[in-house]
Amino acid sequence: MTVLLKIALRAITRNKLRSSLTMLGIVIGVGAVIVMVSIGQGAKLMVEKQIESMGTNVLLVIPISTTHTATKGTTGTITLTVEDALAIEKECSAVSYVSPGVRTTAQAVYGNQNWTTYVSGVGADYQIIRNWPMDLGRFIAQKDVTAMTKVCVLGQTVVANLFGNLNPIDKWIRVKNIPFKVVGVLSAKGESAMGQDQDDVILMPYTTVQRKVMGVTYVGIVFASSVSANDRFEAIKQMTTLLRQRHRLRPKEENDFTVVSQIEFAATIMETSRTMTILLGSIASVSLIVGGIGIMNIMLVSTTERTREIGIRMAVGAREKDILFQFLTEATVLSSLGGVIGVIFGIVLSKAVSYFGGWPSLLSTPSIVIAFLFSNMVGIFFGYYPARKASRLNPIEALRYE
Repeated sequence: MTVLLKIALRAITRNKLRSSLTMLGIVIGVGAVIVMVSIGQGAKLMVEKQIESMGTNVLLVIPISTTHTATKGTTGTITLTVEDALAIEKECSAVSYVSPGVRTTAQAVYGNQNWTTYVSGVGADYQIIRNWPMDLGRFIAQKDVTAMTKVCVLGQTVVANLFGNLNPIDKWIRVKNIPFKVVGVLSAKGESAMGQDQDDVILMPYTTVQRKVMGVTYVGIVFASSVSANDRFEAIKQMTTLLRQRHRLRPKEENDFTVVSQIEFAATIMETSRTMTILLGSIASVSLIVGGIGIMNIMLVSTTERTREIGIRMAVGAREKDILFQFLTEATVLSSLGGVIGVIFGIVLSKAVSYFGGWPSLLSTPSIVIAFLFSNMVGIFFGYYPARKASRLNPIEALRYE
């Protein structure tokens, strides 16, 4: 085997430029596979973090704001209420925490600074449902909800735009000309899976937002958390049954609400990300196949050029399998060298894309190993035909070849 490697390396270095150009296809192929898969894995990791930031076993009850009328028209009545949310918390055994929610957009003002952001009215359990730690201060308490107190909790984006480096705790901001005391600052969550900045928000007691900010009595959404991930289907069933009863819907009437599980939503996004990773890797693999065809082409040329050499080897006792292994070894060495260079090229390019392009990338050891092994398989597969052709040459005809 050592002798075969020496002969293969000697044959490859005999035509350095041609060998380098032959390996180029493998180098590009392996590098492309590593880069594409690392970008796909990086995107998947980012999505996983975004999904994790949504909360634990989160269920959302969203009202459908259209009610059919006798004149075939629709009205914009929202039928979800605070009482519905409290009933879910009390009567649905598969649900652990519940928070009514309302949301609007408003301008927040502190001193000479102002910032337009989302104002969300939530309950005391919202922090637990969303699994959202505090950075400073405290979260909204049940007593704040009951008393409709004018307190608020700020997201990091709002803090940065209104207060800069100042500590906002116990400061007062104005929202729609109403003063609110800042009692807490949320930890940074970053972007959601939909690309929305989750930190660009002001949280207040939902009763305060309903009565003093928006002037409404309905609930725009109900946040809930199932007891466990496995209980989410039972929780959805219980919530649906309860709300249909409370809304007095007949058996054939459609729901005027919808219950959405974040887990199913997350699974859909993860499946999409996985599909994109496979697609990117498959596209990059085409370069490896092209590189393999290049190896076959060069090995066929090499067989023709070295026909007399093959005849001499056979004349001095080389067997058919010796010639086969010789040319197969050359093809494998070419693809292996290309694979090694391609791995280095792919790692460097992945880091460069992440650094300069801002794309998330995550180098995966299995993908690197698979890309390298695949490059070797390509060399063996495409090198077999030229090697077999060389091994089957007639020694007498080969010696006569000029």
